[in-house]
Amino acid sequence: MNRFIKIIGAVTIINIVARVFGFLREVIISYQYGSTHIADSIFTAYTIPNFLYLVVGGAFTTAVISIYNRETTDKGLFVKQSFTIVLLTVTLMTIILVAFTNPIMKMFYEEKMAKKEFTQEDLERVKLLYYWMMPSSILLVLSSWYSGLLNANQKFHLSSFSILVYNVIFVVIAFILSEIEFIGPIGYGISALLSAVIMLYFLIVGYKKLNSFQVGFSFERNISSKQLWVMILPIVLGGATIQVYSLLQRAFASTLSEGALAAINYASRLMQFPQAILITAVTTVIYPILSKKEAENDHASIKTLYSKGLHYLLLLLLPVTAYSYFYSENLIQVVYQRGNFDALSTAITAPVFAIFVLSMYFLAANTYITRFYYAKGDSMAPVIFSLINVFGVNIAVIMLFMNQYGAEAIAWGTMVSSVTNFIMLVIYAGVKYDLKMGIFSKEIQFFRAIPPMMIITLVMYFSSEYLTFSNRWLTFIVGLAVFSAVLVGSYLVFGIKEVREFSGRLKRRFIK
Repeated sequence: MNRFIKIIGAVTIINIVARVFGFLREVIISYQYGSTHIADSIFTAYTIPNFLYLVVGGAFTTAVISIYNRETTDKGLFVKQSFTIVLLTVTLMTIILVAFTNPIMKMFYEEKMAKKEFTQEDLERVKLLYYWMMPSSILLVLSSWYSGLLNANQKFHLSSFSILVYNVIFVVIAFILSEIEFIGPIGYGISALLSAVIMLYFLIVGYKKLNSFQVGFSFERNISSKQLWVMILPIVLGGATIQVYSLLQRAFASTLSEGALAAINYASRLMQFPQAILITAVTTVIYPILSKKEAENDHASIKTLYSKGLHYLLLLLLPVTAYSYFYSENLIQVVYQRGNFDALSTAITAPVFAIFVLSMYFLAANTYITRFYYAKGDSMAPVIFSLINVFGVNIAVIMLFMNQYGAEAIAWGTMVSSVTNFIMLVIYAGVKYDLKMGIFSKEIQFFRAIPPMMIITLVMYFSSEYLTFSNRWLTFIVGLAVFSAVLVGSYLVFGIKEVREFSGRLKRRFIK
């Protein structure tokens, strides 16, 4: 378990830097274009390439790792088979999506164009951005496939570092090109393509250094290629329903006034920042380990990983949720409010962000728990639960409250459906696979975490009410200092094991 934590720690550090640069892209867009149609166009054009990367690329990565680690798999042949399947699949999908550019854009902007809130010039801009960004889908999905092979060979750092390379290149090129007058916002499309090329090249070089199985084409069919399709389709559906959150958010936001779509994007990105750092690091490392443990029938280790992983996520994300909720307006001011992102943009974005953060733990936990289902070979149950919650609960909440609350209803839909999805996953995992967390696993550490959580929540509430200043940075610094002090202090006072162990290691190193 200690080795597992150390690996996650190293990958987390890389992910933090990578996510900082990824998030910096959103900050630069907010500075340059605020909550205007131009910002909306950039986010819309990037939605589908990012969707394919996360859904199709993520699904192939998960399936490839699982089948690659099986003792019965001819690894050399499977590498070629899976490469062929991935390349042909994503290329065909990209061609189809480019061919249907007009209907896709119509889906997003038909109502706004009818109301004359979105001009033909705006439409041509977003289409041009889309044409630049879509080819990157092929490169991004192939990058995911290479990352899966590297992770299967325990090279977690290379796959994580590739994301850092991608985000850094994307930010630098996009900023430079967008400042050139005759290129402008199209620079983000050009940058998306160029950074994907560089990322894929980095991963190819990293894989070649392994001196592992050669990448190539193979159209031979055997049990492994059939297993890949059997696994991939449910995982794609499961990943798609999760990413459909983003598509549905954009679809509903496009019917609202200007700035709503950008506000949804800015708020959701900021909410995902701490959650994504943790869950990306954990899932990058845990799934290859889980696959091996399952192959070895080491159920005791799997149960321990399940319970402790969810406990660690709770210890880290619930306090961050309390802080982010009560300091939502201040965080939006500090992160975004500059340039063309003014006080009005903050007023639109802050309430949406406050609601989004309430789903932070549940979204992370859902991703974490789903990996255990996949390791068990059960890819259908998470799909069914996701379909019920994304297309049922989520849409029902949005439609019920949208007329009254506008963009905030979209955030409520994500929050409520993520909670109900979490409940379904936990109950079914306990009944079907005897995987239990918290009070159900009878671990006393869970009970010890309750009083600190209550104290942190109360302190952050009073701090946000009475320790606010006219200077937003002073409010931020004071709030962060109070949060850090009460977090560490309450965890130590109530004897949270993980904090005591970490504190002890720091003391020993300092003394040395």
